[in-house]
Amino acid sequence: MKTAVAKYPIEPVRDFAAFADKQARLLEAAARQGARIAVLPEYLSLELGAVFDDGVRGDLAASLQAIQSLHAPWLELFSRIAAEQRMHVIAGSFLLASGEGRYRNRSYWFTPEGRHGWQDKLQLTGFEKSAGSIDGGDVLKAFQADGIRAGISVCYDVEFPLPVRAQYEAGVRLLLVPSCTDTLAGATRVRVGCLARALENRMFVAQSVTAGHAPWSPALDVNTGEATIYAPMDAGFPADGIVAQTTGDQVWAIADLDFAAFEASRAVAQVANDRDWPAQSLPTIVRAQVEPL
Repeated sequence: MKTAVAKYPIEPVRDFAAFADKQARLLEAAARQGARIAVLPEYLSLELGAVFDDGVRGDLAASLQAIQSLHAPWLELFSRIAAEQRMHVIAGSFLLASGEGRYRNRSYWFTPEGRHGWQDKLQLTGFEKSAGSIDGGDVLKAFQADGIRAGISVCYDVEFPLPVRAQYEAGVRLLLVPSCTDTLAGATRVRVGCLARALENRMFVAQSVTAGHAPWSPALDVNTGEATIYAPMDAGFPADGIVAQTTGDQVWAIADLDFAAFEASRAVAQVANDRDWPAQSLPTIVRAQVEPL
């Protein structure tokens, strides 16, 4: 399955029509290169904060409230693009109101057939906690698409092994990671998380990132990282775990992923962490014993 991940250039769009044109143009470019799945970054909806006046777009609480009026057009837009391009589209994330001034960081999956599903971000970063209005999700999902099973892990979530392992045990072999990081340290943490999850679970991990500067937005101010597709670091796969990665101003990293390769290479694997994982649950090692010396 040819998979595309975006290094998405953040910019102050003037209105929803301009935002829609940008999405259509970028996703059409991915489709022209044969992508069947395209992944956009976390916090994509916050780019829409730019359509409001300075008092709104410069205030996170005000911008979260304001973009709710664009949720229905957002769903219609990505549903239409997915259908027109005959492509699965993971539309980054939308900070969706859940009631009483609270929000969920929700990543939507749009199918070529006109359906959509979603995965909420489970773990909140320090920034999200400090906002005082964002809640973590409480449901973990796996999606069936074109004969393979895939999951979504939103940015910080990929740094936690157990939920991803639960997705793997539900049959997930492709993990899609919409992300947004402002510092080199943050970008490195998500990158290491992606590499670790690919190694542990013998799966592909496809990470999209935001790029550029948005001084008008308190959430999208600075953006760091490269869009990357990862694989296990083992026989039959790249030794560094990097299948494809953006550089410079390149928007899309694209790779044709062979899921049968996981089973085909198992017999010659140097290690098989997914196979050996059950040993982590042995009664004698689930807790460390403290021994005096």
